[in-house]
Amino acid sequence: MKRHSIIILIGLIIINSHLTLRAREMKNGNKPTNTKKVDLVVKRIIDAPVDLVWKAWTEPDQVTKWWGPEGFTSPSCKIDLREGGSYIFCMRAPADMGGFEHYSSGVYKKIIPMERLEFTQCLSDKEGSALDPAVIGMPADFPKELTVVIEFKKLKCDMTEITITEHEWIPGQMYVYSIAGMQQTIDKLAANVK
Repeated sequence: MKRHSIIILIGLIIINSHLTLRAREMKNGNKPTNTKKVDLVVKRIIDAPVDLVWKAWTEPDQVTKWWGPEGFTSPSCKIDLREGGSYIFCMRAPADMGGFEHYSSGVYKKIIPMERLEFTQCLSDKEGSALDPAVIGMPADFPKELTVVIEFKKLKCDMTEITITEHEWIPGQMYVYSIAGMQQTIDKLAANVK
């Protein structure tokens, strides 16, 4: 079993234990004791130099090569890479899942080339207008907007460590799915920057 698969499994076990405790509390008529929001953090070492990993996140023709979890594709991507600039990423589901296109968009808040990207992220229409997740049928624990920070660290031997932090998640089913989806997405990124 690959190392990152073991890490995902351990993370899912911890999250599942937390969710099981919350479900027991709710079943007994008690309010959950821990309703604090949490950060989703994924850290990975990519076998590619930092400039290629940076381009994979900041150039539309590179993003479309890897964006989305396993089986999904990215037919389009728009990026205005400047503080205050916006982006729109498109993700298409596989045919056996309906083939629907989903969009996420946001605004870049802080950019330090080759070191840090900070931006907002929300579900959107293809023009980048934010959509309320509840209105489009997403579970209640799906956030309306996240702040995302990606840190790029140059390592020896032309490798890059990336740390992706999505702030303010509500612990729940969508949080678990997002961890798995992010891991699969980063697997695709790693395979495409070689």
